[in-house]
Amino acid sequence: MKKNMCIFASGATIYPLMEIICRGKTDFSMAIAGGVCLCLINKVCNGRMKSMHLALKCLAGSAIITSVEFIIGILVNKVLMLDVWDYSDMPLNIMGQICPKFSVIWFLLTIPAMQLCTLYDKRPLPALKRDNGRR
Repeated sequence: MKKNMCIFASGATIYPLMEIICRGKTDFSMAIAGGVCLCLINKVCNGRMKSMHLALKCLAGSAIITSVEFIIGILVNKVLMLDVWDYSDMPLNIMGQICPKFSVIWFLLTIPAMQLCTLYDKRPLPALKRDNGRR
C-alpha cells in the first residue's frame, strides 16, 4: 500500500512538472493522470509483463498513458469544458485529446517510468506513524 501511494505521488508530481517545463503551465487533472499512469505502468509493465521484451513494455506503457490522457481529456476538456489542451491541429488526432506524436513520446518515457517504480522495491519505505489515541 505504501509503495503504491509513493508511486502515485511520484507520478502526480513528475507529470505536471514535465508539462510545466514543456508548455509553461499545467492543470490539477495532470497530477491525477500522472499518478494513475505511473501506478498502472508499475502494475502492468513491471508486474504482469516483467519477463517480456522492453519494446512490448514500452508499447503497453504508451497505450496506458495515451488511454488515461484520452479519458481525462474527455472529462476535463469536453464534459467540464476546462480547455486544458487541444490537439485538434495535430495530425491523426482523436477528438483533439490524443495524437500519435505524444504516443511515441510516451513509448520512450515508459523506460524511466518503469525504472522509477523499481526504486521503491530497492529502498525501504518509512513506516507510517499511527496515533492510536495515546498521548
